[in-house]
Amino acid sequence: MNTVPNEGGVLGPAARETSIARLRATSEPGNELDILIVGGGIVGAGAALDAVTRGLSVGIVEASDWAAGTSSRSSKLIHGGLRYLEMLDFGLVKEALHERGLILSVLAPHLARPVPFLYPLTKPFLERPYVGAGIALYDAMSITGGHSRGVPFHKHLTRRGTLRAAPSLKKDAFVGSIRYYDGQVDDAKYVANLVRTAVHYGAHAVNQMAVVDFLREGERVVGAKVVNHEDGSKFNVKAKQVINATGVWTDETQAMVTDRGQLKVRASKGIHLVVPRDRFQSTVGLILRTEKSVLFVIPWGRHWIIGTTDTDWNLDKAHPAASSKDIDYILEHVNRVLKRPLTREDVEGVYAGLRPLLAGENDSTAKLSREHIVAHPVPGLVVVAGGKWTTYRVMAKDAVDEATRTMDERVPASCTETIPLLGASGFKAAWNRRSRTAEESGVHVARVEHLLNRYGSMTPEVLDIIARNPELAEPLPGADDYLQAEAVYAATHEGARHVHDVLTRRTRISIEAWDRGVSAVPVVAKLMGEVLGWSDVQRESEIKHYIARVEAERLSQQQPDDESADAARLGVEDIVPLR
Repeated sequence: MNTVPNEGGVLGPAARETSIARLRATSEPGNELDILIVGGGIVGAGAALDAVTRGLSVGIVEASDWAAGTSSRSSKLIHGGLRYLEMLDFGLVKEALHERGLILSVLAPHLARPVPFLYPLTKPFLERPYVGAGIALYDAMSITGGHSRGVPFHKHLTRRGTLRAAPSLKKDAFVGSIRYYDGQVDDAKYVANLVRTAVHYGAHAVNQMAVVDFLREGERVVGAKVVNHEDGSKFNVKAKQVINATGVWTDETQAMVTDRGQLKVRASKGIHLVVPRDRFQSTVGLILRTEKSVLFVIPWGRHWIIGTTDTDWNLDKAHPAASSKDIDYILEHVNRVLKRPLTREDVEGVYAGLRPLLAGENDSTAKLSREHIVAHPVPGLVVVAGGKWTTYRVMAKDAVDEATRTMDERVPASCTETIPLLGASGFKAAWNRRSRTAEESGVHVARVEHLLNRYGSMTPEVLDIIARNPELAEPLPGADDYLQAEAVYAATHEGARHVHDVLTRRTRISIEAWDRGVSAVPVVAKLMGEVLGWSDVQRESEIKHYIARVEAERLSQQQPDDESADAARLGVEDIVPLR
């Protein structure tokens, strides 16, 4: 099959129809894909970019929205993992630190940036040299990558220095601290950008397209049967190799093919709270030890993200629910170090996600492996599972290496270490001329900076939307950080198909706004409807569904346990287009 690059990686309605037509055409003799990827999270998107930049013909399908599962519900950190260092997992930490530096300095400097943390010390004398040695090793391991570390080195702080950095900490909660740096990223934005970059190089990407079965020739997998959630149509997609990158759904998708030699993945639930930045004073984030794991307090624009929990989850995987018990757990632990305790009234947003952990003998999900595994359970099907968000590129590379190992022709090695995401090239130059861009566009320089940190050198595409309709320079109701033009751009360029795609993933309004996006819904539905051709009935359906979803999530967060929280959240079914 000929691979025709889509310049700019546009994921609008027309591009989606073109990709569907090309996937349909794979059933014709000689038109099969080299690789079909199932799953549009960070690993699947990474595998699509890895494979297509090796010169292969690639398709990627996602049952819901890009990053709709685990990949949009992380702690938003790119990090080596200090706790894995304490577990003596040096290989994983070194690999993750290498990837952290790559993302910050090469792959996505427009989406990722350094973030400082304090590691509070609570015991005099022995703790500082022990923790200090660990963090020094953490810094040292990040130097060996052959590229910029992307973050400053650590620094020891006295109790007084700690209070200057974080005045809202209790004076008796620590004896000093060590300030160190990791990276931060908008995880969902990154995945959408990664898919767009793969499409730019020629991949065929379709969301709202679920795999319902695999195609077989004898024992060999030769493709998949898919259903288009937009119109209910079903068709076959043929491929020489299929990569299953479905994360916490790995067991279910594997079961369509075989019950032999399966990888076993356990889901661990992590929840995060979002609170306003002014609820306590600090110029840095915090990493706090708990009896089970660690708790991060992470600066996030005008907010703090506080999390995470680490508990086994055996209920609905599409919509993991945060219970009242989860929320109380986080508040209790963070309040141990704050002068003024946080209460439920301080919480703007809550989100829950599932980590795909490789199942082992441990009962505790906190002790299960974050290493990844690539397997070839039957000919034609490669399964990749486990791992960390930060090391997605390595997972993708290993999966594509395994898929291409049996191909007749010689396939080039992975080159994604040198492939910046769309918007990265020219970002620094665009940032340096931001004042001039503001003058030329008539958009305030603060807004231009916001756009540059979300779209990089693609920012002119958003400004062009505003130039054609200046009213779109206005912010979305109840969400002053985001412009109306961004909702339009999400539908025209980023593959958003529903209101919640925009409010939950293309922006983070659903967790950052006090009303969780309810006041923005009518405007977003109107703007998206004009791009996607919605009827009045469909637009009203989108609005009602989103509001019902918010109410169900709020109700679930009042429930005492996982079972009742899950039942409350499942009171609202997923929306499908009206036909």
